[in-house]
Parts: sequence; structure tokens; C-alpha cells
Amino acid sequence: MNPQPETLRKRTFYNPEPDYTRPLFQLPAERRARMLSRLSFLYGEERADAWLPELERILQVHCAHKPPEMIDKEHRYNAVERFSESDFVLITYGDIVQGDGVSALSTLHEFVNTYNRGAVNTIHLLPFFPYSSDRGFSVVDFSRVDPKLGTWEDIRAQKRRYDLMFDAVLNHCSARSEMFREYVNGNPLYKDFFIAYESPDELTHDQRSKIFRPRTSDILTRFDTLNGPRHVWTTFSADQIDFNFRYPEVLLRIIDGLLFYVRHGADILRLDAVTYIWAEPGTECVHLPETHEIVKLLRDVMETAASGVAIITETNVPHSDNVSYLGDGTDEAHMVYNFALPPLVLHTFYREDATAISRWAAGLQAPSATTTFFNILDTHDGIGLMGVKGILPAEDIDHIVRTAQDRGAYVSFKMTEGRREEPYEINSTWWSALNPAVSREAIEFQVKRYLA
Repeated sequence: MNPQPETLRKRTFYNPEPDYTRPLFQLPAERRARMLSRLSFLYGEERADAWLPELERILQVHCAHKPPEMIDKEHRYNAVERFSESDFVLITYGDIVQGDGVSALSTLHEFVNTYNRGAVNTIHLLPFFPYSSDRGFSVVDFSRVDPKLGTWEDIRAQKRRYDLMFDAVLNHCSARSEMFREYVNGNPLYKDFFIAYESPDELTHDQRSKIFRPRTSDILTRFDTLNGPRHVWTTFSADQIDFNFRYPEVLLRIIDGLLFYVRHGADILRLDAVTYIWAEPGTECVHLPETHEIVKLLRDVMETAASGVAIITETNVPHSDNVSYLGDGTDEAHMVYNFALPPLVLHTFYREDATAISRWAAGLQAPSATTTFFNILDTHDGIGLMGVKGILPAEDIDHIVRTAQDRGAYVSFKMTEGRREEPYEINSTWWSALNPAVSREAIEFQVKRYLA
């Protein structure tokens, strides 16, 4: 990912159509055994044996799209060289800038080309698919570019110059998606795609109280279907319907979709809300062994069929849980968001004391040379607070929240065990979070603080 001018860096693209005149990709025996083991862990040996051929077929179709020069590049790929401190990722919505007579994505590309001074080498395009809510994270169609933004050719144009990060919104889909509409309409092909109960009382009070929630809304949402009322699992909102990963076809559909993204330019796949993908009533429904096993399987898939494509997990949780998604450094995510960093920086400014952040940074270590931390100061959601649980005492976290609120910030809450609300994210610009709205300080000093 070392930044190079477009003229100096040769880009290799997948062929739009598969070439079946060449020998089909053969899954190496060791990798096949590992994938079978992961499927067996998730679904049992009998179902794993039944579904592995479909996974192999998906991999064969994907590899048939590769031109010979891409296959040659993959043979020479060195995973240790995948990341460096010079990598700089721009996170942006596809319509953040607008132009006359051209698509939003094309305008964005021109804007970055004009003002980038060689720093940005990767663009993280926040969900650019048709959606119904949550600014793109309630996806209606995972295979299309939102016509309001542009086309796949606009994405391809950006790929010619930059590496790209795509969001894999794999926890849920929109209530308006074709998949969920077919479920509501009683299509038997989709009857197991979602988690649903005939009565909300089937999910007991004790089970509900244990579920870790990033929201304060009810976990179940009622929908009237062809087969009667159904109460459907909705972690984030009534418009975001959780997939049922207990059904193997859901997982394989997701894998097929991720490889589709790779063929269309994704160099990094951001697994959005991945910690919630396996629901197990009676537990917190986060960080479950099955969740980690799915991430490991996705890494197996990428290293088998798309070496060089990195997986990053978006898990806004306490630091010790967050880094667990790196696995042993060879078997799970390539990167995790460094969610502890933003609130630690804010704490450092508010307390005017760098002790806590220095102590934390001194102990920060990736488990292998092929994994690393994705350093951020916030995300499109805001400044997460969960990353410093266990690093800062509760009174310091409360101090961060109160000080930010005094400077005009909003605070999002999550539901804890016992149905208590707890601060989850600070929603503010960094300028506002650092500089009091009414201040006698010189503007030059405030600018220096902001730049610091």
C-alpha cells in the first residue's frame, strides 16, 4: 500500500466475465481441511460436508475472473509488506462533494486528486449502495451502486489511482431489501434468513437482559407476514434486520458478496458491526466463539482467493475485546480499529496529562508482523467510548462525557445488562470538543490546540 503516482503503479483488474477455458481453481488440501473444520464448528460435521462444495464453487467462480498477471502477482505477494506507517486512509461518504453534470463519485475522485498532496493512498467509501436509513448502513441492494452517487465504473476509476476500502454490512439488511420482502411474502427460500419468533415472549426477560445492545430500542420488531405476525431480531433499528448466521446459506451468500466486492475493487473489507453477527439467547450475543470462527473463515477465504485483500473488524468495544479479533496474528482480522485512541486523546487534552495515553501506548503490540492497528481519532459514528473501559477509571470517562457535553456535544447511549443506559459515543466535531464555545483564548491558540 505504499503510495505511488498512478503512472508508476500498475493496477491489475479482474476480468468482468469468468474464463472457464483454463483449469479450475483447486482448493489446497490443507486449506480445504481448515475450512471444513470451521464449518463443522459452526454447523456440525454433516451440514459442513453438505455445504463445503458450494463454498468451493464460489471460490472457483471468483478465481476464474483473474487474469494471468493477477495470479502471478499473488504468487509474489508478501503479507509482511501489506501495511506501513505511511498508509493514509480517507474516510468519506460518496456524496460529500457535489459537481455539476457529473456523478458525485466522479466529483469526489477529482476533488481528492486535486487536493491530495501524496498523503492519501486509500479511500474508504462509506456504504455507496441503495439504502433506506442510517446513512447507508441499512442496505437495500448489496450489488448495486446507488444511482444518486454514480456507477461501478466510477468506483473502477478511483481504483486506478487508489486502494479502496468497502464496507461489508454483513450483520443486517434493510427492511426494504428484496431478501426481507421475500421473507415477509412467505417465500420458503428465505424462511431461515432471519431470526424471528411467533411471540415476543419466546425471548424471555432474562435472555433480553443479558444481550449487549449498542442501542436502547427493543431487540425485536413486529412485522406482519404472509404466515402471520413475526417478531424479528433487530440489533440496531426496526429498519435493519439481522441475518441468521445459524443458517449456512446466509454465510455463503455473504462470502459470495464479499468476493464480488473484491472483484469490483475492494482492497480492504471493513466488517461492520461484526461482533453482533451470531445471536445466542442466554448470552450477551457478542464476541461469541462462533463470531470469531466466522471471521477466521473469511480470512481463510481471502488468503485463498484474494491474497492482499485485508480484513478489518469494526468492534467498538473495550480494548481487550477489540484486540481479540486479531486472533493469534495469523488466523483472524488483519487490522482492528484502534478504538481506545480517540477517547484517550480527548482525556489527555481535558486533563492536560499524558500519563494514561503514554502508559497504554507503551504496552500496545500487534500479535504478528502481518497485523496492525488502524489508528483513528473518530469515525463516521463519532468518538466511541467503549475502547477505554478497563483503561480509564469510570470517573475519568464520566469527565470526558461531561466536558464534551459542556462544549455542545451529543452523547449516544447503549443498553447494558440490567437494562441500564450507558454512554456509548460522543457526537461532536473535534474542534468543538477541544475548544469551548465561549472563550477568551486567541483563535490562533485554539487552532494550534486543534492541530495538535
